[in-house]
Amino acid sequence: MLQSNRKTPGVYINELNAFPNSVVPVATAVPAFIGYTPQAFYQGKSYTNIPTKVSSFTEFKAIYCIPDPAAPADPSKQYNPQYYLVAQKALPAKGDYLNINGTYYSIVPDPNTIYYLYNSIRLFYQNGGGDAYIVSVGPYGSPSKNPMNPADQIVNLNVQLSDLLNGLALLKNEQEPTMYICPEATLLSVKDNGTLMQEMLVQCTDMQTAISIFDLIGGKNPDPILYTNDITTFRNNTGSLGLKYGAAYYPFIGTTIMQNQEIDYTNLFGGDLKQLKTILSPPSNLNPTVDKIIANIQEPTGDPLTVSQYNNALLNASQTYNEIIQHVLSDANILPPSGAMAGVMTTIDNQEGVWSAPANTSIVGAASLPIRLSDSQQENLNEDAVTGKSINAIRFFNGLGILVWGARTLDGNSADWKYVPIRRTAIFLEQSCKLAAQAYVFQPNVKNTWEAVKAMISSFLTSIWKEGGLQGASASDAFSVDCGLGTTMTSEDILNGFMNVTVKVAIVHPAEFIVLTFQQQMATSS
Repeated sequence: MLQSNRKTPGVYINELNAFPNSVVPVATAVPAFIGYTPQAFYQGKSYTNIPTKVSSFTEFKAIYCIPDPAAPADPSKQYNPQYYLVAQKALPAKGDYLNINGTYYSIVPDPNTIYYLYNSIRLFYQNGGGDAYIVSVGPYGSPSKNPMNPADQIVNLNVQLSDLLNGLALLKNEQEPTMYICPEATLLSVKDNGTLMQEMLVQCTDMQTAISIFDLIGGKNPDPILYTNDITTFRNNTGSLGLKYGAAYYPFIGTTIMQNQEIDYTNLFGGDLKQLKTILSPPSNLNPTVDKIIANIQEPTGDPLTVSQYNNALLNASQTYNEIIQHVLSDANILPPSGAMAGVMTTIDNQEGVWSAPANTSIVGAASLPIRLSDSQQENLNEDAVTGKSINAIRFFNGLGILVWGARTLDGNSADWKYVPIRRTAIFLEQSCKLAAQAYVFQPNVKNTWEAVKAMISSFLTSIWKEGGLQGASASDAFSVDCGLGTTMTSEDILNGFMNVTVKVAIVHPAEFIVLTFQQQMATSS
C-alpha cells in the first residue's frame, strides 16, 4: 500500500519480493497428430475436430478407440485393413508376393482401408512419447472392396485434403504443440500431399511454435533404382516458404507394432471366405480340415467360436494360411516414420536436451527397412545443390541395426537453420522468453523494467548454458541480452510503447562431419 493511501494510525506490513521473475521453460516435445481414428467419442461427448491433449496411450484409447466387448469375446479391432491375393501370370516386378501351388499371387491392399494414425500413435508411445494433441478429423471410411494395382502408390479416397486442412487450422488456437504430424498425408494424391505440406509450413511460420515432420510418398515400397524420382517429387511439392520449420524422414520403417492376433481371415478378401478357400483348399490339392473350419465359420454348429479361435484353427491346419497372414502382417507393419521420430525427439529432449540432435539413435519397434541406403545414395538426400531441401535418412548398419542418420531441416542451404536441433532450440528459447516477458506488459517503460527483463532472461540463458545448450567458455561468450534507451530503443520507441529486447545466443551445433587426419612420420628414438 502506498504511504499516501494510509489514513488510519497503526502498524502496517510491507512484503517485498526477494527474488525477481524467472523464465519457466516451455515444453519442447508435444506433437499434434492430425488424422482419422476408429472413433472420437467419450462420456457422451464427440471429440471429432476438437484438438485434445492426451498424456498416454491409455488416454488415447479411451477417447479414440472402440471399447472392447465383455469376455470371452475378442478385443475390438481398432484397425482393420483389407488385403487381397491377386493371381499373376509371371513373377511380379513390384510389391510383395507368394508362390502358392506354382501360381504367383501379389499381396495388395484395398487402398481405402489403409490408415496410419492409430499405429503411429502406438509407435510414438513405444519410443518414449508423452503429452500429445490429437485432432481426429473423422472415423474410417468405407472400403472399395477392390485391390489396388501392385505397381501403384496407395491413394485412399477416404482421406480428404479438406479434412486434414481443417484439422491443421484448428491448431492455430493451440500454442503448446511443438510438432505437426500427419501420418496419413502420404495417402493423398501427390498434388494434395504437396498442398497440405505447404500449408503446414506456412502455419508453422506464422505460429513460430512448431516444426512439421514429413513422410515421403513412395517411402513404403521404394524402387531400388528409381526411388530418386520420389525424392525429386517431394522436393518439387514442398514449395519455398517456411522450409526452416520442416524436416523429412525417409524411408518408411518395417515395425513390430501389429502382432499376430491383429491380422486374421477377416482381413482377407473383404471377409469373403470363398476366395480364401479357393487358395487354401483348391480342387487339385484339397485340405479337408480347412474346408471343415471354413464351413463352421460360415454356418456354426453348437456354440460358435471366437474369430481368434477360428484363426488359430486355420493356422494349425494350413501352412499356406500361415504364410499369407505373415506376409499381410509384414505389409501392414510398414509405417511412416514421423510418429516414431516424435517419440525419439521426446526421449532425446528428456534425456539430453532439445539442443541434442535426434540422430545416431535407434527406433524402438523398427525391424526392417524397405530399402537400405548406402553412403553414396544418402548424399543426394542429405544435400541438394539446387533446392537445399535435405531429407534425413533412416539406415541400417551392420552390428548397430536401424539408426536415424540425419538431423537437417528442409532449409539445408541456410547457415542459421540447417539443423533440426538448432531450429527446435530457437523455438524453445523464444517461446520461453516470450511467455515470461508477458508479465511486464503495461509495466512502466523505464530503466528499472529494462534491467529486470535483462536479468530475468540472462538468468534463464545462463542455466541453459550450464546444461550444455549454448556454446562458449563463459556465459558472456554464450549469449548477450540488451535492452535500453540508446542501445535497443529510441525515444520515439518509448513514446510509442515499444520495449525492444535484443537477445543473441550461440546455440550448440551438431558435429555432422567428423574428419580424422592421419599422416605418417619417421620413427624417432626415445
